[in-house]
Amino acid sequence: MAGSGTFAEIIDGDVFNYYSNGQWNKSSSGKFVPIINPTSNKIHFKVQACTQEEVNKAIESAKTAQKLWAKTPLWKRAELLHKAAAILKEHKAPIAECLVKEIAKPAKDAVTEVVRSGDLVSYCAEEGVRVLGEGKFLVSDSFPGNERTKYCLTSKIPLGVVLAIPPFNYPVNLAVSKIAPALISGNSIVLKPPTQGAVAALHMVHCFHLAGFPKGLISCVTGKGSEIGDFLTMHPDVNCISFTGGDTGIAISKKSAMIPLQMELGGKDACIVLEDADLDLVAANIVKGGFSYSGQRCTAVKVALVMKSVADTLVKKINDKVAKLTVGPPEDDCDITPVVTESSANFIEELVKDAKEKGATFCQEYKRKGNLIWPLLLDNVGANMRIAREEPFGPVLPVIRINSVEEGILHCNSSNFGLQGCVFTKDINKAMLVSDAMETGTVQINSAPARGPDHFPFQGLKDSGIGSQGITNSINMMTKVKTTIINLPTPSYTMG
Repeated sequence: MAGSGTFAEIIDGDVFNYYSNGQWNKSSSGKFVPIINPTSNKIHFKVQACTQEEVNKAIESAKTAQKLWAKTPLWKRAELLHKAAAILKEHKAPIAECLVKEIAKPAKDAVTEVVRSGDLVSYCAEEGVRVLGEGKFLVSDSFPGNERTKYCLTSKIPLGVVLAIPPFNYPVNLAVSKIAPALISGNSIVLKPPTQGAVAALHMVHCFHLAGFPKGLISCVTGKGSEIGDFLTMHPDVNCISFTGGDTGIAISKKSAMIPLQMELGGKDACIVLEDADLDLVAANIVKGGFSYSGQRCTAVKVALVMKSVADTLVKKINDKVAKLTVGPPEDDCDITPVVTESSANFIEELVKDAKEKGATFCQEYKRKGNLIWPLLLDNVGANMRIAREEPFGPVLPVIRINSVEEGILHCNSSNFGLQGCVFTKDINKAMLVSDAMETGTVQINSAPARGPDHFPFQGLKDSGIGSQGITNSINMMTKVKTTIINLPTPSYTMG
């Protein structure tokens, strides 16, 4: 059971403690934040509601601990990260159980997220040793008009305190994707987990605690964003913000100080299907890409733009696969599980009703029970429908029939989002032309959008983000260049 055994110290009564200065603490507020089980719609966990003063102390301890951590040998930082990764994998079962209860993630997927997170931490340790262990050496006479009088040495140094804010859908994996690069780079970390997923994140942080990281280097503060969110993101001692989520990221970018921002926000990932595509491959990828984890992924297929000549055949193939999807509780490892909150389910229903009123073809009957929404494919969707533009973050996928590839590209690029897209065709030349034309951070050729592998670059354009993720990119973003120049006397060319 979550909170038992090794993890018993992180809970006080029935409320999970927050982590600061190497200790598990109860908030002086005397308040807690409830975590609703999406399946039962009842309170399942409670976490501490931290005060601004407690957040301030966490940041202060992080600032102090970072000064010493920055002087810790790189190999030692890597050694501790490897240890944390091993502990994380060792405790995959109780952490996965939290994911099932907090965010209704199917049981197998929950375990996979934890194991994947351990792999990410280990890879980051190895990559960090290579990336950070290399410097540059420049000499002045390589630039016109200069003598060989200056030697320039450059290295990467940490930024300081990194604030990490992951989303509910991958509260462990997208937390460690921020924590590991920050730590290997010599930074300290303050984690503000999402409410749904906070207990899984606290268990993950405890694995780092058990690994023996210095006190104060890692903090995890819980509470309502309305009470501590702005205080965290506008804190003068925060030196970098790494955020994954939705529109909140845009607000953060407008309020934050002049510090590096790494943001992965929403997406309306378009799938363009050309006439020569392998339709069996397309159908498999659209169903997997559009409906896995009930469509609650930033890289889910959000709209299929299909050439009219193949649309009837493709829609039938997709419907055949949708009919085989299992629907039910995450404990049963169903393909479609409840969406994370009632408000999310209500929003999805709004989009469905709008599509119905405006004439979309329903390939399945719309069905909802609480937060559980059955998978739905909407055909003959028009550009005037909200589902064509807005991100449902649920198991509803619109199909827009197009007359030309240019029409598909135009629809994709007219979106304010630009995270990922994909194109299906057997012609690599066409694929490359479409890729170049799509205004997205990544284009997948003959595959659904995906974030991983975790060392690949991952970024969005327009309202989909700032900066680039991926292990190496995150390490580079969380460091800055330090230059030391050795000045020498002007050389004499007089021959003796």
